[in-house]
Amino acid sequence: MNNSVVNTGRLLGAALRALLVLTVLTGVLYPLAVTGVAQALFNTKANGSEVRADGRVVGSALIGQQGYSLDYFQPRPANGLGVNSVNTQYRLILSGATNRSADSPDLIQWVKAAKAKVVKDNSTADYRVRPSDVPADAVTSSGSGLDPDISPAYAGLQVHRVAERNGLSVARVEKLVADHTEGRALGFIGEPRVNVLELNIALKELARAN
Repeated sequence: MNNSVVNTGRLLGAALRALLVLTVLTGVLYPLAVTGVAQALFNTKANGSEVRADGRVVGSALIGQQGYSLDYFQPRPANGLGVNSVNTQYRLILSGATNRSADSPDLIQWVKAAKAKVVKDNSTADYRVRPSDVPADAVTSSGSGLDPDISPAYAGLQVHRVAERNGLSVARVEKLVADHTEGRALGFIGEPRVNVLELNIALKELARAN
C-alpha cells in the first residue's frame, strides 16, 4: 500500500512537472518567439496590414471599405455583406457572398442596376461611358464582399469623373492610377489590381497639394 501511494505520488509529480514545462514552452516561450519574429520580419502584416493617413490608422489594406463619395474612386459592390443580428451591442459587418446563381433574377437585376449606376456616375461633360466599357468587377461583389482591390480597367473608367470633381487633369489622375497598380504576384499569379483605400489616400494628398 505504501509503495502504491509513493508510486502514485511520483507519477503525479512527474505529470505536474511535465505540465509546467510544456505550459512554459508552448504557452509562453513559443508564442513570444513567434510574435517576436513576426514583429521583426513582417511587422506590417503581423499588425493587420494597417493603412495610415494624417497620422492615424484609417483601415486595412486587406479589407475593402464602402461609403466613399463620388469625389473618390469607388470599390466593388458589396451585396454579400450582412449585418450582425445576434450581438446588437456592436455594429458588426459580416462578410459573405450573395449565394445567388448566375441565372438568379435578383443577381441579374443587381448587375443591371449596378451597370446603369456606373455608366451614369462616371460619365462627364466630355467623357461618356458605354455599357460595354464597364468591367465585371464594377458590377459584381467578391466572394467575401470585402475585396480591397479593383481592376485597372475599373479604376481607369473612373478617372475622368475623379479628375473633374477634384479639379485635376485627367493625365495626373491616370498617372496616379498607374503608380498604384500592382502586377500579378510572382509575375503570373492572379490579375493586376489597384488597392482602393491606398489610391484614395494618394488622391486626397494630390488634390490637397493642387
